[in-house]
Amino acid sequence: MRKAMTKTELVLELAEKLDINKSQASQTLETLVSIVTDEVASGRAVTLPGLGKLQTRERPERMVHNPATGQKIKKDADRVVKMTIAKALNAKVNEK
Repeated sequence: MRKAMTKTELVLELAEKLDINKSQASQTLETLVSIVTDEVASGRAVTLPGLGKLQTRERPERMVHNPATGQKIKKDADRVVKMTIAKALNAKVNEK
């Protein structure tokens, strides 16, 4: 398995593909992350065309195990971020 792309590598790739400098590419990436984070945190879904859809999902109160003691404890209801992968990305990954 290949190593994950780092932020630095992603910024360099963005700069090269968009023909901009690294500072502009870094600012572009940080702005995109900020927008997506704010929208998802406020409960709105964000679709990144060709990648997928990020959205929050409500999880009900439930019983969980404490892995250290094996004891069952009650966990309060919370929200989690879910990403649904776009069909185009899935198809590209599964190309032979």
